[in-house]
Amino acid sequence: MSNSLAIATVTATLQRIVQTSIQDDISGATVTTLRPNEVGTATPQVGVNVFLYQVQINHAWRQQAEVQARSRRNPGAKRSQTALDLHYMISFYGNDNDLQPQRLMGSVMGGLNDWRTLKKERIERTLHDSTYSYLLESDLPDQIQEISLWPLDLSLEDLSKAWSAFFQTTYLLSVAYRARVIMLEGQDTGSRPLPVRARSLDGIVPFTNQPKIDRIISQAGRLEPILADSTVLIQGNHLKSDITQVWIGEMEVTPSEITDTQIVLPLSSIPTDSLQAGMHSLQVVHRLAKVMPPTSTNGNGASGNGGQMQTVNQPQSFVSSIQSNVSPLVIRPTITKTTVSKKEVDDEDLRSAEIRVRSNLTVGKKQRVLLALNEIDTNQPAAYLFEASPRQTDVIWVSFPVERMKGGRYLVRLLVDGAESPLIVDTEPDSPTFNQYVGPRISV
Repeated sequence: MSNSLAIATVTATLQRIVQTSIQDDISGATVTTLRPNEVGTATPQVGVNVFLYQVQINHAWRQQAEVQARSRRNPGAKRSQTALDLHYMISFYGNDNDLQPQRLMGSVMGGLNDWRTLKKERIERTLHDSTYSYLLESDLPDQIQEISLWPLDLSLEDLSKAWSAFFQTTYLLSVAYRARVIMLEGQDTGSRPLPVRARSLDGIVPFTNQPKIDRIISQAGRLEPILADSTVLIQGNHLKSDITQVWIGEMEVTPSEITDTQIVLPLSSIPTDSLQAGMHSLQVVHRLAKVMPPTSTNGNGASGNGGQMQTVNQPQSFVSSIQSNVSPLVIRPTITKTTVSKKEVDDEDLRSAEIRVRSNLTVGKKQRVLLALNEIDTNQPAAYLFEASPRQTDVIWVSFPVERMKGGRYLVRLLVDGAESPLIVDTEPDSPTFNQYVGPRISV
């Protein structure tokens, strides 16, 4: 968690990083943090302006902040925390005849590629800079969560809307970046309730037999990954009813076994083209059926007293349902094939290429996909992490442009929204690589 100086500290650190990137490229270029309408009047003739134009609540981190506030390892935690994302507009100005704005943009974006994370050491150097003496009391370096810097892919319309908010300001060549996440805490010291001695659903929920999920694990073992062909064990209480359904996202899945404390769910019953890698929500739902009373009809099919009476049972109709708590289900992808193409070698004997990876599960077009490469068979193995190329549709083949890699053989892992593909382990006792990772792998 960080105090009230956290936002200003991020801006100051970003300013120093940008200044470091440009100082050797264009003589006299300076980095400022002014409002865009002041650029040209209160700035040098050539430089870069870093302006914080939007602050957003990061809802994904908000609940985690509340959990950390109650952590036993943090007894002095504050009562309230807010998770923030900071959006910066970085503008470039100078002599257009010499393409100075464009040269500055290339220098800054290239430098920020190497500083995707605001490391503790760089933040501390900013705080010890006499220029920022007013930030000396900032405790941002102590924040546990790393702060990442990512360029925002703004369309021309989005960029136009952002600049239209800067009243009567002439547009400058710009790029937007997001700093995530800053955990800002309040001033009041928090409190902690007494520990819970026992757990019981009876008498404290609207339905005494409401299903409750405690954990979701693989049938192969509690620590084993959940894959597309895994059998999942849903463990908890009050899971069985007359009509029990399991929902993964918006998809209903049929269990193979149901007891009051456990549901056995084979994921192999789901077509792989209907299942995405990554995080899913899972719920157990009890459907409550209402049986309509039987009606009597005469031999002609009409109700009444004439003719022979027949009893007709009405079909069931579902009137409501009881739902369990929502639990996360992480389904990890499996790499089925890899290809390496467009290989090039630069003057420093570093490689660039395009690596394509095929997943057994669909990868959504909006999911964040990373490629992890770890060199094998060396004393000082290299390791790299690359981001996938943008995708217009859901795919099973994902492309990764890689550059400035050391040549060699690499183990390959695919990370889809954090769900990591498993590596292959050599299980042959007589093999020289017994009990070591052996695949999947590529050569670059």
